[in-house]
Amino acid sequence: LGNADACGAFQAFSLFVKAKEVPAASRCPGGGEGVRWRCCRQAFEELPGIHRHVALHHSGDVGRQAGLGAGPAEAAGSPAGGPAPSGHSCSDPEISWALPDTSHVSQDDLTSIILFFLNILFLFAYLCHAVGSQVGEVLLYYCYCEVKDPEKLCAWQKALCQHLHLTGKVRVASEGINGTVGGSKVATRLYIKVMLSQPLFKNILCQEDFKSSAGGAHCFPDLRVGVFKEIVPMGIDPKIVSYKETGIHLSPQEFHREVEQYLSQASQGQSDTILLDCRNFYESKIGHFQGCLAPDIRKFSYFPSYVDENLELFKDKRVLMYCTGGIRCERGSAYLRSKAVCREVYQLKGGIHKYLEEFPDGFYRGKLFVFDDRYAICSNEDIISACRYCGVLWDQYKLCSSQHCRQLVLTCPGCCNKGLTACCPVCQEKELKVTSRASGQTLKEECECTRRRPRVPIENVSPRMLDTGK
Repeated sequence: LGNADACGAFQAFSLFVKAKEVPAASRCPGGGEGVRWRCCRQAFEELPGIHRHVALHHSGDVGRQAGLGAGPAEAAGSPAGGPAPSGHSCSDPEISWALPDTSHVSQDDLTSIILFFLNILFLFAYLCHAVGSQVGEVLLYYCYCEVKDPEKLCAWQKALCQHLHLTGKVRVASEGINGTVGGSKVATRLYIKVMLSQPLFKNILCQEDFKSSAGGAHCFPDLRVGVFKEIVPMGIDPKIVSYKETGIHLSPQEFHREVEQYLSQASQGQSDTILLDCRNFYESKIGHFQGCLAPDIRKFSYFPSYVDENLELFKDKRVLMYCTGGIRCERGSAYLRSKAVCREVYQLKGGIHKYLEEFPDGFYRGKLFVFDDRYAICSNEDIISACRYCGVLWDQYKLCSSQHCRQLVLTCPGCCNKGLTACCPVCQEKELKVTSRASGQTLKEECECTRRRPRVPIENVSPRMLDTGK
């Protein structure tokens, strides 16, 4: 950028932040003495907080105001990558407390450059985000293994992430570990190296089990490491449905061939296969495999009930399952197999992440939803979803603007400018009431979106529709 462009971007950034200020007269009734800015139904007390939010979520708006246009990240998304399955039983060796030696690594290399700029000059955070946030990355992985002391593993994992200045979410349980962390490339490489040297994961976890995508520590608000009953919340005791009873793993190449064959047979009305998306409805809404069956469920913990209510659908069928990185298919396929109705159950090894690494223009179309502040990454130009209000093609999620709601909404810039920023009319109306009342209360209740959706949908799919891949 030239000096004039940089000055214009800086001015546009400052004006955007200024427009989000809460008037001094309404700060107390609006949510407490410290609330000074509001944006996207979030309250900010400190300047770094609102700067970080604007840099991450409104770079396109700032760019348009500055006359710079959208950067490549906004126009095409970020390159993808993700986790592969590691499901083996093992004895539980002593957990190593070793942390990597970082004395030879400079602080600037270890911590994300984007975060450094966020603390010094938030304009640069916007600029870095606009060109794809290439300085850091996000890792996604999981490992099923027997962990005798989850608390100890949790404490070590937290210390390791803090030592490397990583943010993200890590779940530890007696059945293994599941994590997604972000940081500089130096930090993530050290993290992988230490994880592979951990005796607990020896001969189970390998380099291929870590998937990466462009991002960094800024993709998560903080670091959360905890001990849970399951490393992915399906809601069933791991002792009852174990990861050891999974379906047959298919490599991305094998899965691609299976989908190709399925689509060919389905076009002739001769398929005996179901291509099953194990993810939530808002994930498959913005991206999925062609010809898939995508359950209209809101949580993975509803998946077992979905299978129970639709057993007839799977009777004598070959099932090809897939999810984001493979972990939900591990126990999801085990549950489906436990019902003894399918002829065969297969799952995509490494999930959509790994598939897109090898087939960016394959049978998966649209964006890949991710559970961090990016919301989605992409490998192709397809947009398969639409704005909730006007119907124009749009696939960039935002949080519902109503304070009482945590739903995601697809609303295009044009509709946002008209004030249509809630997930449904009920939330839109309540947002107006809450704003006018300025009570500062955060209400928690289900909105029209969740009330309308059955907790466990029963599929009204005829055999002919299944056979033709519809």
